[in-house]
Amino acid sequence: MINHISELYGRQIKLSELPAKIKAHPQLILRPAVTLEHGRVRCFRCGAKLKPKEVQLPNGTYYCWVCIQMGRMDTGQQLATMVEPNRFKRLAKPMSWQGELTSLQQACADKVIEVFKKRQRHLLWAVTGAGKTEMLFPAINWAVINQLRICIASPRVDVCIELFPRIQAAFSRVSSILLHGKSEQPYQYCQLTVCTTHQLLRFYQAFDVMVIDEVDVFPFSGNEMLHYAVKNALKPDGAVLYLTATPDAALLKKIKRHELSVSYLPIRYHGHLLPTAKVIKIRHLKRTINQQKLPKTVLKMITDLVKQRQRFLLFVPRIKDLALVSAAIEQANIDCQFLTVYSADPARLEKVAAMRRQAVDFLITTTILERGVTFPGIDVIVLKADDDIFSSSALVQIAGRVGRNSDRPTGRVLLYCDTKTREVKACERQIKEMNRRAGAIK
Repeated sequence: MINHISELYGRQIKLSELPAKIKAHPQLILRPAVTLEHGRVRCFRCGAKLKPKEVQLPNGTYYCWVCIQMGRMDTGQQLATMVEPNRFKRLAKPMSWQGELTSLQQACADKVIEVFKKRQRHLLWAVTGAGKTEMLFPAINWAVINQLRICIASPRVDVCIELFPRIQAAFSRVSSILLHGKSEQPYQYCQLTVCTTHQLLRFYQAFDVMVIDEVDVFPFSGNEMLHYAVKNALKPDGAVLYLTATPDAALLKKIKRHELSVSYLPIRYHGHLLPTAKVIKIRHLKRTINQQKLPKTVLKMITDLVKQRQRFLLFVPRIKDLALVSAAIEQANIDCQFLTVYSADPARLEKVAAMRRQAVDFLITTTILERGVTFPGIDVIVLKADDDIFSSSALVQIAGRVGRNSDRPTGRVLLYCDTKTREVKACERQIKEMNRRAGAIK
């Protein structure tokens, strides 16, 4: 329930959910929730355009099924909003972060400030571990000083949860909030919002500047609803910064057409190159795993890492593989502590936290942990790296979990597979090319 008028600034809420005193407010702006126009049912929350015969209710109204998980929208409802007033405390020195950027990072940071000032669309293409978050700080600082409203969004909950405390620490005097599907904190009006891209469906012309982190990842990449949500949540003259280490074909096409400017940082913040992947071919690996077994060479590697107290992530392509691989490890009687985790795992956040506080030796995980999370000093193992699930960008991101800390800037990236697929080869090429570019500027 909305309790204060400020909770409507730059938001879109069903009129029926508002208390009477706010419904009567003279500055309240109403828009249709769903309309029937030009032979299509259109939802103004998520942008969906649907066939009328597929979404007509018995009472004659039409509804939207695309965003129904956030509450039903139909032609009998209205969306209420209030204009974003940028009503924030003026701060002369909002940034509490005392760190320093390298000269290359500073050049990228200066470009981001320019993008924000000129209200442009820009891609910061930086290798995993380049320090993208820290490169945002000067631009966020500029935006806060100028009383702008800022949003940092990511498709992945894990990314948001890891990012938020870093943003809070860097801007401790700035009002901020973390929003995702499992958030327990009640919504409040803040200058700095960190959220999942799905949460943007609740905003309307709210943000002056928006950062989309991991822009190439599911479910954002190719998702019309989430791209509509970004456009809808941004002010008409707002700036957008995209962040990724592995841009997809759509982004590369926009760069080629000069629809999107780009800056590139091919080297990690600590100056070390990306760890190269070691591809290990094992015949009948898939069949062996399906029999709840693991090859001796894999079991030996797991045993050695545990004995060396070397923590690691073990990636598998599919949810069913989690049980198969964990059963094989248990049958091998390896003295270790591990957990399995996947996207819809109800204990997912707790399991990631257990890995972070070193309560387990390793996690067996699907691609949900391929990016956006940092565990210092880990190695990675990928089983069935030739599975269709593992795109070249996914493998590059997985490799990027290794060597992120200056205390241990190297480590193992082991790709086990039956055959060396085109995607595995592309992963090797991409890492080699990034390291070539990094070597040229070192």
